[in-house]
Amino acid sequence: MVKIRLRRMGQKKAPFYRIVVADSRSPRDGRFIEELGYYDPTKDPSVYKINEESAKKWLANGAQPTEEVAKLLKIAGITK
Repeated sequence: MVKIRLRRMGQKKAPFYRIVVADSRSPRDGRFIEELGYYDPTKDPSVYKINEESAKKWLANGAQPTEEVAKLLKIAGITK
């Protein structure tokens, strides 16, 4: 099963996430198929950028977003 999820980057106590498409069996920060964008919750307001075209393609092919990614996709206007 393919998931769209967050991959943690950045230093300790300063998280920065990349939004990636990965096999659900691979570890959180492990191998991924494609990078769709990023999300930085440390800034105020939080900053995110998502490649809309790729995200729609993966969603159409049956990729399941995690809860947090689903919220970001909704805010970005990619999903309803």
